[in-house]
Amino acid sequence: MPTIVVEVMPKAELLDPAGKAVATTLGKQGRSHFSGVRIGKRFELTVDEVTDAVLAEARELADELLSNGVIEDVVSVRVAE
Repeated sequence: MPTIVVEVMPKAELLDPAGKAVATTLGKQGRSHFSGVRIGKRFELTVDEVTDAVLAEARELADELLSNGVIEDVVSVRVAE
C-alpha cells in the first residue's frame, strides 16, 4: 500500500529547545562540526491509492491538523519511495 509522508518543522525564526539540547550534547561529545540541530515531526499516512484528490486532502490535513501553523511549517507532503 502506498504511503504519503508529511514532514513538519518548527518555524525558522522560533527557538527549538530540543534541537538545541541535542546540539549541545553533540558538542560535548566532540562532534562540533554539527553547528545546529532542528527537530521536527514526520507523519506516514497509508492510503489505498494515491490520486490528486488524496494528495490534496493530505496537504489539507497537514495544514489543519498535523501542524500548528503558529509555530510550525509543513515542509513537504510527498509519496514515499
